[in-house]
Amino acid sequence: MKHIFLIGFMGCGKSTIARKLSSQLGLPQIEMDEQIVKEQGMPITEIFEKYGEPHFRDIETDLLKRLCEQEDAVVSCGGGAVLRKENIEMMKAAGRIVLLTAKPETILERVKHNNDRPVLNGHMNVEYISELMEKRRACYEAAADFVVATDGKSIEQICDEICNIKC
Repeated sequence: MKHIFLIGFMGCGKSTIARKLSSQLGLPQIEMDEQIVKEQGMPITEIFEKYGEPHFRDIETDLLKRLCEQEDAVVSCGGGAVLRKENIEMMKAAGRIVLLTAKPETILERVKHNNDRPVLNGHMNVEYISELMEKRRACYEAAADFVVATDGKSIEQICDEICNIKC
């Protein structure tokens, strides 16, 4: 067994799938964003406001290094974790990377009432989400060992698909 890293755009289902998958596989679940909030003592939106995105990405990379050295787990990565090549290399060395995808309309429906998405604040619409997804698409696809579409599937179906392809 190795780490299972769930990557993808915000709202694609990483946290939800990580919870179920960790239970199904008997592995710990780690939410990178939650861990950063706990360690930094402030919400991600505040980290972005006070220190900027590059500082946040440094924190994210440091956490990923530590996670890769720990026991196997299901890791729900922040939406931008694959924006750095070194992060992708660490994840590939420590486990499998599963890209979860969803249509922009699905993403908007899932995140529209959530104010903890600093990248979307003030841009909560399908057009902006589509543009941002397209900018990140190549990074996600290049990093992924497997791709699983989440639209129109139950949590169980998605987890079964991941379990079937990771073996």
